[in-house]
Amino acid sequence: MTFFKKNLLVIIGIAVGAIAGFLYWKYIGCISGTCAITSKPINSTIYGAVMGGLLFSLFSNHSKKEKTENTINK
Repeated sequence: MTFFKKNLLVIIGIAVGAIAGFLYWKYIGCISGTCAITSKPINSTIYGAVMGGLLFSLFSNHSKKEKTENTINK
């Protein structure tokens, strides 16, 4: 349970990114089918999920000192 609490913002970012990626494929997409990311819905959904997770992780409130202390105490 603590994993989800610590990473809630990243999980939300993954979900938002996946939805955004799918909607991008559906409404904009790639007509010719030669685009690497937007030619298939699974590609754009995964790409959106990764980008959303990375973007939302920037706003995580874990400090560098806290992360270092957690790894030393283990």
